[in-house]
Amino acid sequence: MFRTLSDFITDITGGAREAAAFDETDYRLAAAALLVHVISIDGAVTAEEQAVLRTILASRFGLNAKESEALVELAIAKDAEAVDLYAFTSVLNRALDDEGRRRIVEMMFEVAYADGGLSEFEDNLVWRAAELLNVGSRDRIRIRREVREETETGGEQPE
Repeated sequence: MFRTLSDFITDITGGAREAAAFDETDYRLAAAALLVHVISIDGAVTAEEQAVLRTILASRFGLNAKESEALVELAIAKDAEAVDLYAFTSVLNRALDDEGRRRIVEMMFEVAYADGGLSEFEDNLVWRAAELLNVGSRDRIRIRREVREETETGGEQPE
């Protein structure tokens, strides 16, 4: 109700409303926090990983650069205060269907492979998150293979 009133006042005064904030129940924040956890779990956050993270968030969620940056900042804070993965995966399970959850696993592998390889820590983290997201081993292994192949070929399609 207050948001509707605020939108109305903004409209009649000619002001522009700021982009919607990402709240605790926003699946985009939960996904971003998982991705932040993936790039930081091996102890070395590379520029490539950061760039891929921002690109993935912007393209998959339709965000501009400012919104993507705000989401990353919030995700870093959420990841730092989280005690386990369940806080994020439970939000994703409520918000997404099976295909959506598989896409989250794909995004996790994409940021994990951004630095050219997949560490055992990153692989284990994606495995644990996939289990919590009810993405089976068969799907997880297939997604990992597809992302690895795409990374190795530089996104080029075989002829």
